[in-house]
Amino acid sequence: MKSYLQITLQVADGNREAAAGVYTKYLEPFLNTVPGAESKSLLVRDEDVQVLHGFSSKEAAEAYIKSAIFSNDVVGELGPLLETDPDIRIYDAH
Repeated sequence: MKSYLQITLQVADGNREAAAGVYTKYLEPFLNTVPGAESKSLLVRDEDVQVLHGFSSKEAAEAYIKSAIFSNDVVGELGPLLETDPDIRIYDAH
């Protein structure tokens, strides 16, 4: 069953370009190296920024949020740009 990982980020207007740069930097490595990764989209709204990741399964999504690319690189680089902790949710697609 396909699953989605939604990460909602509170990023100040002045830091949004830098946050988008982190998204762009890790887009190809995510798609090419993360097991079960199928898609990744950046959704920008006035109130927040969301990154929607598509996975082949819920297990793949759960494994990604425990991986080095997520915890060390993505969270490490985004951390200083965030106003609050990210809201992380996993959804099953039916």
